Amino acid sequence: MILEPLTLSEDEAHGPHGLPAPLLDELTALYRSDPVFQRISGDFPDPEDIRPEQVAASIRQELAHPAAEVLLGREGHQLLGVAITLAEHPDPDDPDPWIGLLMVHGQEQRTGHGRELAQLVEERLRAAGHEGVRLAVLENNPKALAFWTALGYEVIDHREDRRLHRPCLVLRKDLRESGDFPA
Repeated sequence: MILEPLTLSEDEAHGPHGLPAPLLDELTALYRSDPVFQRISGDFPDPEDIRPEQVAASIRQELAHPAAEVLLGREGHQLLGVAITLAEHPDPDDPDPWIGLLMVHGQEQRTGHGRELAQLVEERLRAAGHEGVRLAVLENNPKALAFWTALGYEVIDHREDRRLHRPCLVLRKDLRESGDFPA
């Protein structure tokens, strides 16, 4: 799998949906592929009927933050997953970058692609000099909590998410454990 940062030309960014149509189709299929996650996340009004314009609006909202990066996980030409990272958290006391979203196509789950995508994101953050990474898991998502803790993330806090005020667990992973940083 390779990570491909989403970059848009001026024409694409100002087009009708802000994303090239073929990419928007791929992203919409990805978001639609896991209605269980979409119900838990509450990001779309109808998880069974996610529309391209809703996905485009969601991606544009993420990219509006200057420290955000949308990373496409591809194997060949197939989009297997997406990760959204935030190099700087809005809280100035929070020193770590965040993984805001990591989603693997529903048909590709439990095949190792999520683990691989997470490891590629961690490698990218480590290469940028970061010593740790954080993320939030909704308290009503035990599947996600099990996934992240199996990858070595530890719960460090309980708080509400910033946008919808839902209870979350904040997890952190020390990226120095790989040996790239002195302990």
